[in-house]
Amino acid sequence: MNEIGIEKVRHLLAKSNLEAVLVHSNVNKKYFGALSGSGVYLLISHDHAWLILDGRYEGEAIETTSGFQIKVVSKGSYITGLVSTLREQGLIHLAIESSALTISEYDELKMHPLNISLWENELAEIRSIKLPCEIDKIKAACALTDEVFTEILPKIHVGMKEYELSALITYLCLNKGASNMAFDSIITSGNRTAYPHGRPTGKVMQSGEFVMIDFGVTLDDYQSDMTRTIVLGSATSEMKKIYETVLAAQLTGIASINIDKTGQEVDAAARRVIEQAGYGEYFSHGLGHGIGRGGDFPILNPRSNMILTNNMVMSCEPGIYVPNLGGVRIEDDVALLDSVGTPLNKSTKNLLVIEG
Repeated sequence: MNEIGIEKVRHLLAKSNLEAVLVHSNVNKKYFGALSGSGVYLLISHDHAWLILDGRYEGEAIETTSGFQIKVVSKGSYITGLVSTLREQGLIHLAIESSALTISEYDELKMHPLNISLWENELAEIRSIKLPCEIDKIKAACALTDEVFTEILPKIHVGMKEYELSALITYLCLNKGASNMAFDSIITSGNRTAYPHGRPTGKVMQSGEFVMIDFGVTLDDYQSDMTRTIVLGSATSEMKKIYETVLAAQLTGIASINIDKTGQEVDAAARRVIEQAGYGEYFSHGLGHGIGRGGDFPILNPRSNMILTNNMVMSCEPGIYVPNLGGVRIEDDVALLDSVGTPLNKSTKNLLVIEG
């Protein structure tokens, strides 16, 4: 059991005048030290924490978790088990993670005399401020990402397919200890680099093209997320201008990651660099997102009023994407330590031009 995380939840329950919260998303269950799996529900009150699960998970829960009371129910009768637990404890004021139940399960629960509040982002906000041990795990994931990036550079060449590079990255990450990729890698080349979330295809890389490489790993349950954009053969003056503009915006964004800043303010600082260079219309997404177990806060975009504080970790990833030419994105994971942003990725951000 993640006792610190559980205590944060209990503090939030007390502040919200609620008695318990039901958690079902795997990322949050794992954060609290509970067992993941579709047939496992976590119920946290001020005094207890229960795993409500069917028999498929009982042995694993006993073996791999501690600190939870385990309530075994028949498969599909999770709501019945939840309601009986609430009645036994005299609990009626219940928060539910917004993704915890299907509509039919929620309707079933509403038939009982309960006061229900839906939590949208509350649990992600709890996870947003990392413990030192969590930051160390993110650093390790970033170090693995850096290692793989260094290893793939000599292997990238004209005539290579995007699929090939993606497969090589996945192989190296898993071979070096990652449990899986943090997300489907974004590997694009040429005009396709103008697609911010383009997935690899059978396209063959050509001389004079950008190659965008965006990947991350999951290592010990924590993730990394890094993007570098390189050039094959040679770069035109416009390609160099776009690259230098994105790099300047990224460095400005990192310098703006300070305590008490809002996500909106940090995004604006980086976005201003791109706008002043005449590429504002080609920066089509927010500056960054939280880094951790997945789905983390804070968010850096033009609408984010989230206030940054120490021990948050976030990406900083400005980009310019010009149709029929290509795009550039440069991304680091940045920890807010001692009031300032500290990049955790060490891979060079100088424009790399690979001959071959």
